[in-house]
Amino acid sequence: MEEKVRIQKYMSQAWICSRRKAEDYIARGLVKVNGQVAKIGESIIPWEDEVVLLDKAIEEQKNLVYYKLNKPRWIETTCAQNNEKNIVDIMDVKERVFPIWRLDKETTWLILMTNDGRLANFLMHPRYEHSKEYVVETFGSIDDDQLESMRDWLMILWKMTNEAAIKRISSWTFSIILTEWRNRQIRRMVEKVGSRVKKLKRIRIENIVLWKLDFWEYKHLSKWEITELFEKLGIKKD
Repeated sequence: MEEKVRIQKYMSQAWICSRRKAEDYIARGLVKVNGQVAKIGESIIPWEDEVVLLDKAIEEQKNLVYYKLNKPRWIETTCAQNNEKNIVDIMDVKERVFPIWRLDKETTWLILMTNDGRLANFLMHPRYEHSKEYVVETFGSIDDDQLESMRDWLMILWKMTNEAAIKRISSWTFSIILTEWRNRQIRRMVEKVGSRVKKLKRIRIENIVLWKLDFWEYKHLSKWEITELFEKLGIKKD
């Protein structure tokens, strides 16, 4: 069972807002946990309990921005400042943005950068089961039986994964669509059938597609992309 954490710490770690701002929102009754108004000092189970900011808190978050970025290898997906280059260093923007999802350094993929904690919560919380598509290249060929085996469930951290949609691209490459994210899930699935991942690239999150965005490049989501994404997630767009 996952360890419980204070709700304001969770909100800060999930980049919904700063810890101080979280405490302010909670004190003013602007945060709900599993449909109930949160209380100062309350603890939750991360990624199981649902934390939601109410409309008034969202209205106070001005100048919300949304970017998509093609993350190169060996870049940390964190806002922490340490000796290694992190994903925020890639972007030259005036807003204080953060990545949605922490991802391993070896992988390249489409990642969303925003200052909208509401969107981060909707996309990261496992209960919403959002669609994410990846292209996987393995060391050596992978046969049909191995692909079929990977479609089945896998036990990770005492929980079963959802069934995956997999389509062959070549003898050593396939695409996979997941509706969840577990720690190193795709790598574990490939290892399960006796192979190893050589390259892993995320190319889509819901309706947001990487297209021809090169490594290190980023751009604003279009008005159409934002509108459709919010409609898919059931988020009210101001």
